[in-house]
Amino acid sequence: MSEPKVKLFSLSTCSHCKSTKKLLADCTVKYEFIDVDLLQGDERRAILEDVKKFNPKCSFPTIIIGDKVIVGYKEKEIREALGM
Repeated sequence: MSEPKVKLFSLSTCSHCKSTKKLLADCTVKYEFIDVDLLQGDERRAILEDVKKFNPKCSFPTIIIGDKVIVGYKEKEIREALGM
């Protein structure tokens, strides 16, 4: 079974986002992440539109694991979505 694709929309200053990154690293999961607050201009607007597609409230962290969206640091849900 292949690992699901994992994408994380986060803020560089958010403690919950940092906890999520640490959890994914501790689980040795390959993942992409974007620190939205470090982007500017059109790039930032485009990414925020992407986030809103998954999470209309546009809160962080927003984690996409395969086709499952998890909003916030929810360790149990994250581990379940990863099959751990």
